[in-house]
Formats: sequence, structure tokens, C-alpha cells
Amino acid sequence: MKIPYENLADINKIYHDDFLKTFKEFLDTGYFILGKEVSSFEESFARYCDVQHSVGLASGLDGLILSLDALELVKGGEVIVAANSYVASVLSIMRAGLVPKLVEPDDDTLNICPKNIKAAINNKTVAIMPVHMYGKICDMKEIMNIANDHGLKVVEDCAQGHGAKLDGKIAGSWGDCNAFSFYPTKNLGALGDAGAITTNSEKLKEKISALRNYGSHQKYYNKYVGYNSRLDELQAAFLNFKLKKLDELNAHKRKLAQIYFENLNTDKFRLPVVDARYEDVFHIFAVRINERNKFQEYLSKNGIGTIIHYPIPPHNQEALSEFFTNEYPVTEKIHDEIISLPSSFMHSEDDIKYVCDICNNF
Repeated sequence: MKIPYENLADINKIYHDDFLKTFKEFLDTGYFILGKEVSSFEESFARYCDVQHSVGLASGLDGLILSLDALELVKGGEVIVAANSYVASVLSIMRAGLVPKLVEPDDDTLNICPKNIKAAINNKTVAIMPVHMYGKICDMKEIMNIANDHGLKVVEDCAQGHGAKLDGKIAGSWGDCNAFSFYPTKNLGALGDAGAITTNSEKLKEKISALRNYGSHQKYYNKYVGYNSRLDELQAAFLNFKLKKLDELNAHKRKLAQIYFENLNTDKFRLPVVDARYEDVFHIFAVRINERNKFQEYLSKNGIGTIIHYPIPPHNQEALSEFFTNEYPVTEKIHDEIISLPSSFMHSEDDIKYVCDICNNF
């Protein structure tokens, strides 16, 4: 029996006829840039995230960069971010002319640790970037308290947190500006690159809408030094359809996660932390094991696909190594132990039970 980690063709196959219909409708309009599909998705996604505004962009990375740009932070200021985040979070800070201040995550939740945020704040700090790792929202209540106490801006990186909640409040509704990726593997995935920003600020919404379009509200009149980062009209059309299915997909992933929780041998594997206050969406079901590389090879030989999210932390990346001199032992331990098991919309409950059996025999 073979269980691939993920198969995007199979995941999207069930929507095949709907996508063809969507494409024909899009093609017949003859309107391909910033049309009604983008506007419709922005309105629907804002409602889903319980915010006033959403602005569609070309990617999640652009969402982070434009968020930081729109907030008009002092250039050279420090933005606190978890050291175990995906490299995009760090790149966005640097591309916005700011300095990433890496702090260790909580060793249990794998999200940024509020105590470490407090310890990292100094007179150069301008913002905090909480990254909702693996589908669990960060401790946003405490993070917002810290930000308010110190007059800092907050940009949520929601690339892995579509629909995740803390005490009923959804990811993307906490910070000043909050960025989402709709990369095809995300819980809400487009059929190509796409992203968005959510905010409750009319002023920020207007500025970001201009920044994504060369800095222009009106064609050929440029108010800002902008970007070309418009959400593609066709991707918006696909996202309009898939957004209606997001809660169903999240529920399926929770069901698969529960099978892992009930069946995996906790003497061998360190499982994700769950808490009644948190509504996780399990974008990734990641476990930790000491002999990670041998375990991955064992699963591969047994026909089970896995991915490591992520093998190299940002501070050890060749492109960034000169910028970071501190040591991050918690982060490095996480990156040495973590492995993502199959858990997608294409997987059945029987698939995951089989994976558990194979895992427990390691």
C-alpha cells in the first residue's frame, strides 16, 4: 500500500467540473486583471476572517512585505519573529528595509514564545511578526498585550493558519496587518501563487491596494513607490469557489489528526500540543522523533511519503548566515526532530490508520 504525502491533482480532481466552469466564465468576461472575481474574493475572505478589509496579492511573501511597508515603520527597526519560522518570514522583514530579530519558539507549541518576545524588546523594536506554525494560532492574546504595552505593530503571518482560532477569534483578525498565502498546498490553496492581506484599517487597505498596483489608485498616477503584486483574476475565481469548502477541509484534517492522536505511540513520537482554547486546523501534522532521518527512510521504504518542515532554520541558511550570530538550540532541536506525516483532503481515515500502524512498528 502506498500513501503519498500529498497529491495536488487528486485533491483538486473533485473540483474538476467546477473549475472548468469557473475558467469558462472567467475567459468569457475578457477582464483578466483586478476584476469582479478579485473584488468578490476580497469581500468574502474579509467576512471569513471577521475583519473589515482584505486585499488580494500575488503571494504570501508579498503580503508580509507590503504589510510592513504600509505600516511605515522606521527603516532599520527590528521586527521580532520566531527563529524556527519558514525563511519567507525573515526575507519579508529584510526586503522591507527592517531587521529580523530572531527569538526561540515555545518547545511544546512550536510557536513564538511570548516570554522570549518580552526579553527581545529594546529601543529599536518596531513590530512583532507571529507566525502560526503548522495550523496552530500563536498566543495572540498575550502577544497583543505585549505589543500594546510597548507601542509595537503586529503583522500576523497566517500562511499556515487559515481558519485557526484562539478563544473563538480567528487568525488574521488580531494584528494591524495580516498576511496569507494561498500556495497550492495550503488549506485554502489556489492553483498557483496567490496571497492576501487582512486588516480593519481603511487607511491601510487603501494604501496596500495602491502599493500592489505600482503605487497607483488611478491608472498612470502613482502616489507611492509601489509593486506589481496583484492577485490574478483567475486565481481569485478558483479561490472564490474553494473558500466555500475551507471549513469542510479543516474539519477533515481535524478528523485525521484525531486518528493520529488516538493511535500513534507517544513513547516514540512527540505529538502536537492541543488545548481547548485553540482551534487548530492542522495544515501540517508534524511529529518529533529523535532518529528522524532513519524514520523517514523507513517510511519511504514502506510506501509512505513525508516532508520535513523545515530541514534548515533561517539562521543556518547560506543566504542568511552572515546576518545571524546567536545560537538557537531550541530551534535547531526542532528542525532536527520534526517530520510531517500524510494528512490532506485526499487521505481517508483508513489511510491514516495504516500510517499509524507502520509508524508504531518503527
